[in-house]
Amino acid sequence: MSSSTTAGAPATTGPNRWLLVLGGVLVQMAIGAIYAWSVFAKALQADASALHLSKSQAAIPFEVAIGMIFVGSFVGGRLQDKRGPRTVALTGVVIYGIGIILSSFAKDAGQLWLLVLGYGLISGFGLGMAYIVPIAMLQKWFPDKAGLITGLAVGGFGFGAVVTAPLATRMIEADPAHPTAPFLWLGIAYLVAGVLGASIFRNPPADYRVAGAPAKDATSTAQATASYSQAEALRMPQWYLLTLILTLSVTAGISLISIAAGSATDIAGYSKIAAGSLVGIMGLFNGAGRIFWAWLSDRIGKMPAFIGILGLQGLALIALPHATSPILFAVLAAVIYTCYGGGFGTMPSTAGKFFGVKHAGGIYGLMLIGWSIGGVAGPLLVAALIGSTKNYTLAYTVVGIIALVGAAIPLITKAPRRD
Repeated sequence: MSSSTTAGAPATTGPNRWLLVLGGVLVQMAIGAIYAWSVFAKALQADASALHLSKSQAAIPFEVAIGMIFVGSFVGGRLQDKRGPRTVALTGVVIYGIGIILSSFAKDAGQLWLLVLGYGLISGFGLGMAYIVPIAMLQKWFPDKAGLITGLAVGGFGFGAVVTAPLATRMIEADPAHPTAPFLWLGIAYLVAGVLGASIFRNPPADYRVAGAPAKDATSTAQATASYSQAEALRMPQWYLLTLILTLSVTAGISLISIAAGSATDIAGYSKIAAGSLVGIMGLFNGAGRIFWAWLSDRIGKMPAFIGILGLQGLALIALPHATSPILFAVLAAVIYTCYGGGFGTMPSTAGKFFGVKHAGGIYGLMLIGWSIGGVAGPLLVAALIGSTKNYTLAYTVVGIIALVGAAIPLITKAPRRD
């Protein structure tokens, strides 16, 4: 994976470390397919479905999966720092794939518990384990462009549902009575893709540096002068401020994502088919936002990027319920999706910059509690505010104000300094 340079300092040969990026994207796309749940949720509520779940029942497996991500990322992050990325990633994608495959056997009424177990508990845990690995690993291989690279990796997560959703839709249409049947073949596909990607993972050697980089480069800065342990990071206010920023960004964005199709229909007059197509297109902005904001944060700074991510989400959410034009609604939704993805793309390299990359798996893995909190709180809050009267103005205005207030947090968040 590396070759020697002058003064005996190893350096990447170029294509090799980019192969690791490809493996990371492959793993992220496989586990990111979990965001295609809305396709299955809709089918599970249909009269033709043997399970015929209610709307609230159909949401449970996905909510459980999101809640389990933090547990998996916490365990995976700590194990990665001790066992290395390949073992943890392979374990994570295998657990994730098994959970998806198990979900395919939930075919009859009364078997919601099997979906909650497979798709929710097992797959959510495996997802969390696998998700944290390429994020932590690639920062060590790319200290010269940590933001862009982690953005590319998690961008794959955003694109996973874009690929899976239309494929799953066609598979469900072939057997509408058993909408969970596609999970068998999808789970096998995720398993194969995830294992292929994770099998090439490895950490760089201890004395690794980027070819052509001077002695005082990003590697020495991140690894030598600011490498904190997880215990040290948890004693710093910066860890809690960054976790709060991530939580608020997730809460804001997922408030729309959780009810995007219904919002498009009720606010801007989209047909059901058009609303479904819009949701699929917005997944592209989710993935692209992870790459764009991560790249931009390398240039304008991490905290200015988060001010933009939270501020733009807040303004777009407040304007959204007044966007009766389908085009304007789509533009505002694209802004929200892009910023939502941007939070995930920018935060890993921010944590690496603040606390170093030596223990990045454990530190950032623990920060993903913000994903689980926001992923559950956002949909619950917006659904409660909308209520039976469909008061989208109240709901999105409240969430938008929360995001705007949150945009002030990066102003007081400074990187820790050793005395």
